[in-house]
Amino acid sequence: MTTTAPAAANATSSRRWLALGLIATAQFMVIMDTSIIGVALPKIQTALGFDPQDLSWVFNAYVVAFAGLLLLGGRLSDLFGARHVFTAGWAILSVGSLVAGLADGVAVELTGRAIQGAGSALIAPSALTLLFTVFDGSKDLPKALALYGAAAPAGGTAGVFLGGVLTEWASWPWVFLINLPVAAVVLLLTPSTMPAGARARGSLDLAGAITATVGLGALVFAVVRAPEVGWTAGSTVLAGLGGLALLGAFVALQAKLRQPLMRLGILRVPNLAAANIAQLLLGAAWIPMFFFLSLYLQQVLGLGAFASGAALLPLTVTIMIGMVAVAPKLIARFGPNTMTVAGLATLAVGLLWLSRIDANGSFLVDVLPASLVTAAGMAMAFIPSLGTALSSAAPEEGGLAAGIVNTSYQFGSALGLAAMTALAAALGADQVGNPAELTSGFSAGLLGAAGIAAVGAVAAKVLFGTPAAAPAEEADVVAV
Repeated sequence: MTTTAPAAANATSSRRWLALGLIATAQFMVIMDTSIIGVALPKIQTALGFDPQDLSWVFNAYVVAFAGLLLLGGRLSDLFGARHVFTAGWAILSVGSLVAGLADGVAVELTGRAIQGAGSALIAPSALTLLFTVFDGSKDLPKALALYGAAAPAGGTAGVFLGGVLTEWASWPWVFLINLPVAAVVLLLTPSTMPAGARARGSLDLAGAITATVGLGALVFAVVRAPEVGWTAGSTVLAGLGGLALLGAFVALQAKLRQPLMRLGILRVPNLAAANIAQLLLGAAWIPMFFFLSLYLQQVLGLGAFASGAALLPLTVTIMIGMVAVAPKLIARFGPNTMTVAGLATLAVGLLWLSRIDANGSFLVDVLPASLVTAAGMAMAFIPSLGTALSSAAPEEGGLAAGIVNTSYQFGSALGLAAMTALAAALGADQVGNPAELTSGFSAGLLGAAGIAAVGAVAAKVLFGTPAAAPAEEADVVAV
């Protein structure tokens, strides 16, 4: 009897960390799938016959489906159990990866990418719900959340490397097919590792699901297409207005229904709306930085794909160390609200510094120091704002809260990238082969991203309330 209890405790602890490994893998993969295609795009274009103006939709088809379906994914997690939705998401991602990898034409390729995005939209919110379920009441929750958060930048950087390796030494379809063995392992381990999760009583609001999904999808479509065809083009305006009209109809439906897809009252939970605004603006500032920095390294400094990936490693390592080792301690000491504000302000400073890049610059002088400051800001802001958005909701609405915060970050990312890309192009970023003009455009985009981060810091300072002080023994848990 004296050895059984410790053994059982150790077994439970082992399963908990294995579960976290699967959850972090999910975050890693859904982000990697946005970056792994970059190096492969020219070969995809040649093999499948993409027109140059349509090639960006290999990326955008994934983003539109991902962002548009996240809210539905969160609600499904609450109704049917997070583990079941997590499993379904990986199965759908596998199907989409197979379709995209075996595609022999443009339409099939984009269909596969959209299916991948739909699978990721089920995986992302259910993974967050499972994280909070597995570590509920544990002092290890801040560490688990930090490891989960660190998986995102790791996936983004790994995608650049892995995409180059697979494209050069295998073939372009493997940037999609690589998901299959990973999904097989996750699907094999999930039933014995993950808790089934509670199921909320109620029915699925199909009308709300359709209006929210199509409305968000239309808005993302308008945002990502605008730099290509123009902000005043008929297709952009029609998609944008249609998306807003559908979201207005969604809000009206939610106010009337007894069992809505999203209970509007959840946004009145203290600090939940503020945390989602912080996540939206964080994504809107961070993703353009990553995009322009990658282009500057390759198109101005002349680095190849692998060298550019290596140049981003210090930034990624800084984020991972910051999220895992530093941020939880700072949050416990200063509180999540203060750290969110400080992180966004630090990110703004780093982006302002980075916007001073020079056409005749160098990685060590123009990129490395400033990028490390932005990494520190991201590490400080991401974990507390994410934790606040998730922990503010009631347990039975954990999936919904996860869907909302994922939607906020992804939509902010799409909106920020599209707006800053348009700004950069207007000031020279479309002048490929002219380093001075390219640098001028990239600098403008980075300066705009700095402004977004600064607005985020001010908004967080104004909108966050002051939480009640936590008892000392609970500080490590409440601090997320």
